[in-house]
Amino acid sequence: MAEHGTDHGTDHGYLLDNRQTEAGVRFDALSELFDPVTFRHVDRLGIAPGMRCWEIGAGGPSVPLGLAERVGPTGTVVATDIDVSWTRDIAGGPIEVLRHDVAADPPPPGGFDLVHARLVLVHVAERAEALRRMVGALRPGGRLLVEDADPGLQPLLCPDESGPEQELANRLRSGFRALMAARGADLAYGRTLPRALRDAGLRDVQADAYFPITSPACAVLEAATVRQIRARLVAEGLATDEEIDRHLRNVATGRLDLATAPLVSAWGRRSA
Repeated sequence: MAEHGTDHGTDHGYLLDNRQTEAGVRFDALSELFDPVTFRHVDRLGIAPGMRCWEIGAGGPSVPLGLAERVGPTGTVVATDIDVSWTRDIAGGPIEVLRHDVAADPPPPGGFDLVHARLVLVHVAERAEALRRMVGALRPGGRLLVEDADPGLQPLLCPDESGPEQELANRLRSGFRALMAARGADLAYGRTLPRALRDAGLRDVQADAYFPITSPACAVLEAATVRQIRARLVAEGLATDEEIDRHLRNVATGRLDLATAPLVSAWGRRSA
């Protein structure tokens, strides 16, 4: 996921491979940063016992487990990803885990009261088709909640660029964005979600945005991400090994105020 997904083995694949050891660290940090936001929206949408939920690009286990708590033993949570290595162990009870490509495979059968994807579609080249399939999987009256990054709204790792450490951090973040864009990521996708949901026929569409400016989890996420993309930053001439080592040392001091791209959450309802 963003947080999810798997590198397809080419330069057009997902940049952050679930199979790399850093992926688990990233999932934990993303969970700490964004699970409170996700579940604030989930609870506002009224997800209750007995409901059916589809969690797309599940990546780590925290969101499927949180949804399972809400739907209880009489409900269902279908957790899908193109790499289920981080979620297969939670299968059982109300949770089903399926290997699935949201842009290529038919939706799981049965219809859903909630379809949710976080930090997924921004990385999917066929994102319009994926969104169409997600809307089509909703039951009448069902809710879609899509949460995606918009690095263009706030592109800096250190919004307070007060010295050389912050300048280096922002330059490496710029390199990360360049790698993402080269693989088909839409760096301005988050802001388009309300319009996309309305155009898909959903009603009562609303949205908000959230990003931390300083958090220990941001430092954990940054270090794991840089280690994961290090070879590509160097290969593309976007940074040197010495610059990356210096940046990782700076992050480890805990004195940098590190932010994330805004997470735009948009939700809407299928007509009854």
